Amino acid sequence: MWKLELEEYYFKIYDEHKNIVGYFAPEYGEIYPEEKADEVIKEMHKRQEKIKSGYLVLPFVKFGIFEEGKEMNLDYLVEKLVDVNNRISLWKSLFVDKDIRQHKITVSHTDHDMLSVTLELVFTLPVSLEKNQLQNEISKILDLIHQEGLL
Repeated sequence: MWKLELEEYYFKIYDEHKNIVGYFAPEYGEIYPEEKADEVIKEMHKRQEKIKSGYLVLPFVKFGIFEEGKEMNLDYLVEKLVDVNNRISLWKSLFVDKDIRQHKITVSHTDHDMLSVTLELVFTLPVSLEKNQLQNEISKILDLIHQEGLL
């Protein structure tokens, strides 16, 4: 259902309809010397080295109210804020139920009307930087989030 595509040093994540649903940034570890980071990371991908963790960035909530020049009435605003509150409650329940503690929420870099959530993924066993292996591992959490109606 999910497809990863390497884009420089991170992966874009697509759904079955080829819509982008998020990003995965592998944790490459300490790289020395820093000025050779590009070369080292490219070589890590080429050799399909294993990583222990990474960061999954997903849409958290879209407000539908912060568009330049957008006019709205009070009923529309209340409806949107109720929707936002409901979605945040679903995420909170997921975090509590699955004991997800390592996360951060930020304004999306692509849409200032949306918040994104970054989840730290720590794999039980190191995973190769091979697309299919990463896809299989990341699909576990994506499937769970999708089942909750959050993707």
